[in-house]
Amino acid sequence: MTRFFLTTAIDYVNSQPHLGTSYEKICADVIARYKRLCGFDTLFLMGNDEHSQNVFKKASEEGLDPLAYCDRMEDVFRTAWRRLDVSFDDFIRTTEPRHKAGVTDLVKRIYDAGDIYEGVYEGWYCVSCEEFKQEKDLADGNCPLHPTLKPEWIREKNYFFRLSKYQQPLLDHFAAHPEFMQPDMRRNEILRLIESGLIDVSVSRAGQSWGIPLPWDPGSVVYVWFDALINYASAVGLGHDPQMFARWWPADLHVIGKDITRFHAVIWPAMLMAAQLPVPRQIFGHGFMTLNGQRMSKTLGNLIDPGDAAGRLGTDTLRLYLVKEVAFGGDGDFSWERYDERYNVDLANNLGNLVSRVTTMAVRYRQGRLAPTGAGSDQLARLGERVIADYRRAMDGFALHEGAAAAFRLIDATNEFIAATSPWALAKDAASADRLTQVLFDAAEAIRLSAVLLLPIIPSSGREILDPSGRAGTRRHAPT
Repeated sequence: MTRFFLTTAIDYVNSQPHLGTSYEKICADVIARYKRLCGFDTLFLMGNDEHSQNVFKKASEEGLDPLAYCDRMEDVFRTAWRRLDVSFDDFIRTTEPRHKAGVTDLVKRIYDAGDIYEGVYEGWYCVSCEEFKQEKDLADGNCPLHPTLKPEWIREKNYFFRLSKYQQPLLDHFAAHPEFMQPDMRRNEILRLIESGLIDVSVSRAGQSWGIPLPWDPGSVVYVWFDALINYASAVGLGHDPQMFARWWPADLHVIGKDITRFHAVIWPAMLMAAQLPVPRQIFGHGFMTLNGQRMSKTLGNLIDPGDAAGRLGTDTLRLYLVKEVAFGGDGDFSWERYDERYNVDLANNLGNLVSRVTTMAVRYRQGRLAPTGAGSDQLARLGERVIADYRRAMDGFALHEGAAAAFRLIDATNEFIAATSPWALAKDAASADRLTQVLFDAAEAIRLSAVLLLPIIPSSGREILDPSGRAGTRRHAPT
């Protein structure tokens, strides 16, 4: 069986999950469920990023040991993802022993290769991003993502990774693998960044205890971003389980936000090249969820609780809205009015009423048993074949919104088919018995096919349509 290993970015735990972070997890879950539906042995990884100084600060503010605070937040995040029906197979925390083993292994490989050296960093540092900033990265002297917080000017002993050494190898990799960074607009942004020249980056912070010590200098800890990136490899055995690592690495897909493409598409593959390990096969940088045109963020105070959104009209409604209404790869704006409208149009009217009407007629006219009679046209069957082809093409290319639209095209056509054939009128004519059976069978088969296609997107509704007992559908992974 072909395997497929996909990941999401791991989350800082100094704040609660919100709709912006939930968008990434839901879309990645759709991809994971689709791959399982296609028969892939799928490993879907998520997790928490816990070695942040912001996490340490938040724990201190609450009077907690940082690890105790992270333990509590693990439950918060797992609960949020379960509420959204996200079927992750593994959940890694950067404070776990397996992660420490992976980080220690990778940084030692890079150090032994001569690509880490000691120096002094002097420059801007955004505490909220926990990212070193060049002057050109700032907007009017501020971090573009945290405009209300002034970056700090710091000077400290650091160890540096020779990122500049990998400018040409990265360009060569992008040329040989045009699919490596998607969508194309993100790929072009990264290529321009690499072509403009790469500078060496810090891999450590001095004088801090919250983090993973450098194996050759325990007085310094691995810089949080360098630490965090390695989670993808440490989760599948790097440094502690060679057989597992050989089976699952490299990752087939990293799903990340567009603001962290530089780390994932430049620094991370260069780290792996330096360690002489395979780079991920593909990286997809999605857009932001906005509210009234503004990015959702704690700093701006405009976060939407995904639990509130799911509780309003159901988890499947939220999942369908985020997948169908936002072109995956671009930005999407959320509004409660549009959310309510799409529920009424897509789920309540188009799909819900169709299932209800056909089920009611099948029970009333044929005691719930339908079989083809050959007395009808095959227009829905032909459309179904085209829809499947379009759906597969879209989902294989991570155009999730187009995949959802393809499934609803068949639903819309089935509603039109019912209106055109009028099975309630056929039921009044004994001579039309076979025709009635065939019409109901064609409609039911179109609904079944639509439900299968929608299983990755609205898994609960899909399972209910296929089998009211919930036994049908793709393999359901219980989050670990």
